[in-house]
Amino acid sequence: MGLKILLILGPLIVAAGCGVETITPSAPTATPDSAATPAPVVSTPTVRSSEADRLSRLRERMVTTQIENRGVQDPRVLAAMRAVPRHLFVPDRYRRRAYDDTPLPIDEGQTISQPYIVALMTELLDVAPGEKFLEVGTGSGYQAAVLAEMGAEVYSIEIVPVLAERARSVLDALGYESVRTRVEDGYFGWEEHAPFDGIIVTAAPDHVPPPLLKQVKPSGKVIIPVGPPGGVQTLWLIERRNGQWVSLNQGAVRFVPLLGER
Repeated sequence: MGLKILLILGPLIVAAGCGVETITPSAPTATPDSAATPAPVVSTPTVRSSEADRLSRLRERMVTTQIENRGVQDPRVLAAMRAVPRHLFVPDRYRRRAYDDTPLPIDEGQTISQPYIVALMTELLDVAPGEKFLEVGTGSGYQAAVLAEMGAEVYSIEIVPVLAERARSVLDALGYESVRTRVEDGYFGWEEHAPFDGIIVTAAPDHVPPPLLKQVKPSGKVIIPVGPPGGVQTLWLIERRNGQWVSLNQGAVRFVPLLGER
């Protein structure tokens, strides 16, 4: 299949991606990222209830100040961001910063994305309950959990085994049974479960992987950051219009590189 892609430059929406620094003027400087282990069991019901209330308030503030105030409006996305406990997807040493306006390290040189960028990319996918999505780059498992919370069927690929195992354990503990995970090179997608209603890539290749375009439905969308490792990349929304691929520029981002063979 010949790949003809028309690039359309949209309004610049500058945001931090999967774990370098935020370059949004309105956002504080972000820091690197790392993976997920479940929170330790708290010994007394009183402390447990108090901590749960505190975390709920932090999540609400995250959604209101970091996400809604930046223009994400889909009520389903906002509800999912309020529901998924981000603090369980970050390492213990970063848990107190789980609801900050920043990506965080999850080990192995990888990150959990800034909450805003997760919400933005999810809104761009236009998720409907029962639809099937491919995620390239499971990482901490947080993005997959947000999609699952919205009623999606999620197929998530992670090339780093230790990250895939940790993410799977957190997703299982939280009951996200609609997320299927696989340790593999995500560049090549997950062909046996294609076609997908949408594909979301949470690390940056230097070009759009052709196998992914072949695995999305004609009506589907691909959300992907593309650009040089360690530099500023572009977040693209790719969809078909009149039989050809059209790429819509969603702004400048910084993501960790997409790992694997080419």
